[in-house]
Amino acid sequence: MFLIEKYLIKEIFKYFGIVLLTVVSIYLSVDFFQRIDNFIEADLPFSKIISFFQLKIPLIIAQITPVGILIAVIIVFGLMNKNNELIALKSSGVSIYYLLRPVVFIGLLLSILIFLLSESIVPITINKANRIWDVEVKKKSAVTSKGKNIWIKGNRAIYHITYYNPANNTILGVALNFFDNNFRLTRRVDAKKGVFKKGKWIFYNIMEQKLDKESNNYRVTFLEEREEPFHFLPEDIKRVIKKSEEMSFLELLAYIKNIENEGYDASVYKVDLNAKLAFPFVSFIMCLVGTGIASSSKLKESLSVSIFYGICVAFFYWIFHSFCLSLGYGEMLPPFVAAWAANVVCFCFGMLVLLR
Repeated sequence: MFLIEKYLIKEIFKYFGIVLLTVVSIYLSVDFFQRIDNFIEADLPFSKIISFFQLKIPLIIAQITPVGILIAVIIVFGLMNKNNELIALKSSGVSIYYLLRPVVFIGLLLSILIFLLSESIVPITINKANRIWDVEVKKKSAVTSKGKNIWIKGNRAIYHITYYNPANNTILGVALNFFDNNFRLTRRVDAKKGVFKKGKWIFYNIMEQKLDKESNNYRVTFLEEREEPFHFLPEDIKRVIKKSEEMSFLELLAYIKNIENEGYDASVYKVDLNAKLAFPFVSFIMCLVGTGIASSSKLKESLSVSIFYGICVAFFYWIFHSFCLSLGYGEMLPPFVAAWAANVVCFCFGMLVLLR
């Protein structure tokens, strides 16, 4: 019996490596040709370009591992089914559920490895890759962020944003400082909230301090609502926010607590926190789904059909998972439900296929 398990583990990892190498190569090739014009315009050395794509590899591996292991399991069990090896094992008294033991082991092992990869390596590498793209390629303006606070340097102006909510393009705790040629503060606008509407920033609960050149004193004005010349799009602010993928689980948890202690809404980050646990677990689920699809006698004649069904399941999972996350970001679903709903549905589907 141990020989069967050893054989399955060896074959699954062999095809998993082939699939993973193929998909990563295709992904990097497509991404390279899409970005090469930007790299040439930025006049970056070739070593920096290579470094950029190397830094993206850990994130790519973490994202495509569930699909890779799904296809690998389908290929191994599909070939065994096509060559009547499964029938021979069943006739010898070996149950299909016994053959699940190495598959379950591989699925759980990959889930743990992907979680560790996403926790330790991906946050560092993707942060460096984003910095290369934003600063050295796109030549974005000077923006710094520490925790929730965002500082933006404009033309004789410095802007401070306490917190940015990406779910509804809202900035909170805004301070706009404008200076003259001698770097003397001529105007300061403090607003409780700013909302991006129809290509413009509308600020609310405003206190404006404007320098009177004759008296050299500041005149204070209070307004309920007004448009202000803040020439930064939500995308410009979003790129400087430390993304969830750039933080480990513990860092993101601490970030959420910090935001909530300040009285801000952290629903978006709570969804991402739960997703950090839910997504690695899908590798285990895809192993069960792949075994059930490939072991079906109805698909014995065509391995390509089994692979096609497997890709369809993976595509459905990705679409449904993204849809549920969107509902979570919009606070239409609780963060836990939004992150785990697709996993539960696919797990039930996998168990149903296996039972049949």
